[in-house]
Amino acid sequence: MYRTFIFDLDGTIIDSEMIGLYALQATLKEKGINKSIDELHFSVGIPGLRTLEILNIADIPTTLESWLEKEKPLMKNVPLFENIIEIIAQLPKAGIVTSQTAAEMNNSFYLLNIDHYFSSVVCACDTEKHKPNPEPLQLGLKRLGCKAHEAIYIGDSKYDMACAQSAGVDFGLAFWGAKTLTGFEGADYIFETPNDILKLITNNKLDHKV
Repeated sequence: MYRTFIFDLDGTIIDSEMIGLYALQATLKEKGINKSIDELHFSVGIPGLRTLEILNIADIPTTLESWLEKEKPLMKNVPLFENIIEIIAQLPKAGIVTSQTAAEMNNSFYLLNIDHYFSSVVCACDTEKHKPNPEPLQLGLKRLGCKAHEAIYIGDSKYDMACAQSAGVDFGLAFWGAKTLTGFEGADYIFETPNDILKLITNNKLDHKV
């Protein structure tokens, strides 16, 4: 059905959500800004620069650098979700569209030695606009030589779903990362585990719009 499977990275392939949130919380605390993890959860799925803009941080470059430095030692050992790479290895073609910057990718993704499983990687530095804007996913499609109806985008955030819908691409919720169905009523598929993805290329039944 699909020629190409495009994935978000954080919360979909790597279990990095809490690492980023705790590092952001600690960075803000140093600036005298106290925020709960729940208050900062909006940042999951968008670039760090955009997060700091929303928080009205005065010195964004320095704050972003501090945030990344706090993340760096933790991201070197960031865990992969169980079986995700084994599943991706069986897909016809795979790519990544992430809100991580090139520097963040160098401190996490490229240390995991899994980049050879992906035919294309689009990060936040590759486009002027970012998720939920469709531009990153459109670039991913272009690099992969794939039309919108031939691809599916798999992610764990509402920004991922909005990006896919704006690009005219089907969206599959990575429930193992999202851990909630609230707000994902528009998802085309709900994948409870990575193994469910394989059902799209086999004869096994997978419910549509669960």
